[in-house]
Amino acid sequence: MADGERASNKQIIFKDYITGFPKESDMILTTATINLKVPQGSNAILVKNLYLSCDPYMRVRMKKFEGSYIEPFKPSSPINGLGVARVLDSGHPNFKKGDLVWGRTGWEEYSIITAPETVFKIHHTDVPLSYYTGILGMPGMTAYVGFHEICSPKKGEYVFISAASGAVGQLVGQFAKLLGCYVVGSAGTKEKVDLLKNKFGFDEAFNYKEEQDWDAALKRYFPDGIDIYFENVGGKMLDAVLLNMRLRGRIAVCGMISQYNFD
Repeated sequence: MADGERASNKQIIFKDYITGFPKESDMILTTATINLKVPQGSNAILVKNLYLSCDPYMRVRMKKFEGSYIEPFKPSSPINGLGVARVLDSGHPNFKKGDLVWGRTGWEEYSIITAPETVFKIHHTDVPLSYYTGILGMPGMTAYVGFHEICSPKKGEYVFISAASGAVGQLVGQFAKLLGCYVVGSAGTKEKVDLLKNKFGFDEAFNYKEEQDWDAALKRYFPDGIDIYFENVGGKMLDAVLLNMRLRGRIAVCGMISQYNFD
């Protein structure tokens, strides 16, 4: 690759901070150009993005805030998130051309990553690379730590997972079944409910949109109460769950998607 070679670079630009539900018009598809060499003396890496992950936490980053573990998106700049990429050029001693990495990158064809410590080198390529945006990436680590480390599950316990067909929830359910727990999940469509029961092995699942009384629904599936609740929704679902928790029950608060569009 010649010094100074430039290439077109499609990007998804975040227009400005938003209120309410995100719309397609809050983002712009544009094409810029990029130099395909890392600046002289920089420890940055230049990558070609292969897979990008769209995750619920990204909605929170679409509004202005301070004091969080992660910063808001920058208006008029490319959206960034987690993804899988191939290194094209490197000024960092730990990365070389051809390396595969996963971590934080831009929603664009090519990215200059100025903080290489935010990406991890992929050593195992005998699985699909897209797995590093799922079970081998952030969703997998979130599910494993949230369930095994935070909830300290035991065989035979009763586990409820909200938003259970999502990237994290579906993994938590499978981890729980492997441990020998009774597992119920909630989701928002018949297709998702069928997926939970027929593919992911949940004992039961229900469509929360078809339930008039979530407290009654939970009592139907958990007559003896809930030992572990993996929380992804918040709001009225959390209110209903709290009425059904057993003594010494544990709740892992992973997300509260029902609240993300409120100001």
